[in-house]
Amino acid sequence: MQSDRVVSIIEKQRAAFNSGRTRSIAYRQEQLRKLYSCLQQAEPDIMEAISRDFYKPAHDTYMTEIGVLLTEIRHAIKHLPRWAKPERVPTTPLLLGSSSSMMYEPYGVTLIIAPWNYPLQLALSPLVGALAAGNCAVLKPSELTPHTSALLARLCKDTFAEDEVAVVEGGVEVSTELLEQPFDFIFFTGSTAVGKIVAAAAARQLTPVVLELGGKSPTIVHADAQIELAAKRIVWGKFMNAGQTCVAPDYVLVHDSVREAFVQAMRASIEELYGDVLQDRARYTSIVNERHFNRLTRLLEGATPLIGGRVDEERRLIEPTVLADIQWDSKIMEDEIFGPILPLMSYESLNEVIAPIVARPKPLAMYVFSESREVQQRLLDSISFGGGCINDTIMHLSSPYLPFGGVGASGVGAYHGCYSFKAFSHTKSVLKQTTAFDLPFRYGTMKHSMRWMKRFFK
Repeated sequence: MQSDRVVSIIEKQRAAFNSGRTRSIAYRQEQLRKLYSCLQQAEPDIMEAISRDFYKPAHDTYMTEIGVLLTEIRHAIKHLPRWAKPERVPTTPLLLGSSSSMMYEPYGVTLIIAPWNYPLQLALSPLVGALAAGNCAVLKPSELTPHTSALLARLCKDTFAEDEVAVVEGGVEVSTELLEQPFDFIFFTGSTAVGKIVAAAAARQLTPVVLELGGKSPTIVHADAQIELAAKRIVWGKFMNAGQTCVAPDYVLVHDSVREAFVQAMRASIEELYGDVLQDRARYTSIVNERHFNRLTRLLEGATPLIGGRVDEERRLIEPTVLADIQWDSKIMEDEIFGPILPLMSYESLNEVIAPIVARPKPLAMYVFSESREVQQRLLDSISFGGGCINDTIMHLSSPYLPFGGVGASGVGAYHGCYSFKAFSHTKSVLKQTTAFDLPFRYGTMKHSMRWMKRFFK
């Protein structure tokens, strides 16, 4: 039974963790080097597996799956000794003679539940944080990308002992079994709806979680934007991976005065970057499965696309599509699209942008295209979102110095770089007190102790 194997893995990993062997910095760095070497050697296999799952072009696979992971691992190996070093913090006059510090200790046995849209990166990027922090990990890949899931299982088995890192494959029933186990920490990437289920299961055992979710990420193109560059960067960010990206621009709000120029620039950028994807799919990704393809094509029913709109059911292809005449209460504005369909709305004043965005759940990302610092700052100050870019899309994810995560319905917690290390670590506070003297007023038996205590509490 799968549950018996899961219990066995957790018991082995807990014993390994309790032995203390995962604690040393040298051990953690070696684990990361093993993962790095594994990815380098397995590059052809990774390309093939992801292509078999949803025909992702090799260029996109390397950039968004392999290259970004190699960068993350190198960064962690280099900076880990500094991250793991206890951090001294100031003390107050009340604690005269003492020193204070924060220690970062691993949680123990951790669970990573990965999604299908970037099946390698979003499985192994959290694993980098888990290993850097000194944890053991159970990894649950998505069943919707079976070839990549099987490859991950093989690579981890060949690279790590099962009491260090183990992969458990399967569908929803396996995830449910895993969530019933006593993990010390859970990292989940996926939809908001499933994130609520994970959070509820974690709460029953008081297990800390990081939830990387999604949402309808707005993109705002103001009147003073550099239109051609804005269009190209939005087209690239939206239609990369056929829009199956949690931080892809979900809809565009463009100023009335530049709407026509922006549409023409988008049309030119789609042609330049993707060509006719129904004739030549070399630069374009398919929809992951028939269910998601049907979900997306239903969003096109009754619509008159401004750009694109053609589909190929046999190959699960939907060409880059832009829809106009969209209203805030249109069906397509209800949920995250997660596909190559981009609604376009126009506005005259920023108030028309800010109010409806703020009235909706907080998005994972926001993108602003404007040359005006005043416009940029007003939007940043007025709208809550996980992270984003000024005059670009998606690229904030590529920096290991920026935390990546959502807020509210788009997520809880953050990771990447040192933030991955901290996400998988418990911050332990330590006060080291002197024995050279003892302040007597704290005991209440000293004469005028209240007067002295008030002085120190100021």
